[in-house]
Amino acid sequence: MIIIGFESSCDETGVALVCTERGLLAHALHSQIAMHQEYGGVVPELASRDHIRRVLPLTREVLKEAGIGMEQIGAVAYTAGPGLAGALLVGASVAQSFAWARRLPAIPIHHLEGHLLSPLLATPRPEFPFVALLVSGGHTQIMRVGGVGDYELLGETLDDAAGEAFDKSAKLLGLGYPGGPALSRLAQEGDAGRYDLPRPMLHSRDLDFSFSGLKTAVLTRLRSIEKESGRLDDRQRADLAAATENAIVDVLAAKAIKAIKQTGLKRLVVAGGVGANRHLRAQLVGAAAKLRCEVFFPPLDLCTDNGAMIAFAAAMRVNAGLVNLDSAHHAFTVRPRWDLEDICGPVAASA
Repeated sequence: MIIIGFESSCDETGVALVCTERGLLAHALHSQIAMHQEYGGVVPELASRDHIRRVLPLTREVLKEAGIGMEQIGAVAYTAGPGLAGALLVGASVAQSFAWARRLPAIPIHHLEGHLLSPLLATPRPEFPFVALLVSGGHTQIMRVGGVGDYELLGETLDDAAGEAFDKSAKLLGLGYPGGPALSRLAQEGDAGRYDLPRPMLHSRDLDFSFSGLKTAVLTRLRSIEKESGRLDDRQRADLAAATENAIVDVLAAKAIKAIKQTGLKRLVVAGGVGANRHLRAQLVGAAAKLRCEVFFPPLDLCTDNGAMIAFAAAMRVNAGLVNLDSAHHAFTVRPRWDLEDICGPVAASA
């Protein structure tokens, strides 16, 4: 079966085609970064309108790239949440309209499940069970993944997520949008040892995170530097960026390794946008090697939000028998707030 997937949860419009037997056939993505840059962050109404403009051209693009006709598609998948309500409604409405017109089942997919399973699109791919470090935008979680639809939350952030810590710290340093990648690029030029920043909850007995205090520490250090020097020069900015990145990565890596030890599993999967961070990747690979564990990452071009992970998650659910493709209801909704553990087990498709 060929499944077309739509992703529109925030500021990327993604469309992809996945075959339940052959895997990813084609995907296309449009990022709204340039549009939101002048505002310093995502403007929900503008994001929703841009999804409307982009989704159909991207659909035509993936169909052409894969050499697939609309009559060959057997199901439609879409991100039903979490995310921005208006943005989610665009993808859901297009997907449901497509499904209704072609008399196909429509499969609602949890955005984080898409990220969680996206490393299985890479080669080599991890086998179940594994520990997953999910670091995507406003989410930082550690999960035990026993299989498709079998997710156990081991730890999560109590306040700011790692991605938010990157973005908010970058804004304090006067860096552009999106802040996280900009901070990471600048950090490569800095000396992380120059400034001592806290590692919140690094030594707690649980697997939870907290990053709001780190942002406050960056602000306090910044004010101290400006008071002493009058202003933050380029070298100080790079050093503070490096120290910030180090603090975040140290906590993420330590908690992930602690989860490996506690569960006794030998496979670690890292998913989500922050999973593209080179420092995090290197630190996790090095630490896991000492435990003789394997670490798996999604392809770099699939770390951000994308349609491929949504279509693929739907394909995985179909193959696992977790989707009722014969259900006959047509109503749909989106869920801007949606816990990942809520989707454990079967889900119904609209048909």
